[in-house]
Amino acid sequence: MPAPIMVPLSETLYGESGCLNSPLFFIPDKIFCTMEGLASSFNHMVKYSGAALDRTFAALADPTRRRILQHLAAGDECVTRLAAPHAISLPAISKHLRVLERAGLVRRQRDGRVHRLALEAKPMKQAGDWIEEYRQFWEGSFDRLDDYLQKIQTKEKQHERKEK
Repeated sequence: MPAPIMVPLSETLYGESGCLNSPLFFIPDKIFCTMEGLASSFNHMVKYSGAALDRTFAALADPTRRRILQHLAAGDECVTRLAAPHAISLPAISKHLRVLERAGLVRRQRDGRVHRLALEAKPMKQAGDWIEEYRQFWEGSFDRLDDYLQKIQTKEKQHERKEK
C-alpha cells in the first residue's frame, strides 16, 4: 500500500473559512480526514435544534405521513377526508397525525366534533435549510479538492517536463 500523502494545512483545500482544522490524507483511490476536523466542521454549521430536526425527519420518514402532508399542501382537510385514500384505520391515521403535530408539521383546529388540519411549513423549511448548508459545504469541499488535485497534476507535469 502506498504511503499516505499529508496535505499541509496551508493548502487551498481548506478554504478561507478554515473549517477543516486537521489535515486530509490521500492514498490512491481513498481520501481520509481525521475525526477532529470533521467534528469541528459539522459543529460549526449546526444552527437548528437537534430535537426539532429529529422530529421533522422522523415524521417525514414515513410514506403515509408524506402523503398526508401532500394532501394538506392543497389546503386544510378534516381527519376523515385525510384518512380516506389510505388503506388503514382511523386510529392509525390519528397516530400518524399526532407524529406530524409533535413535529410541528401540521396544526389542528377543532370545530365541535370536526378536526381540521393545516400544513405548517416552518419545520420543513428549517430541514431544507439545514440540508442546503451541508450541500453547500460539500460542494465547496469537493471544488477545493478538485482545485488542489489540478494544482498537483500541473506541478507533476511541469516536473516531468524538467526531467526530460
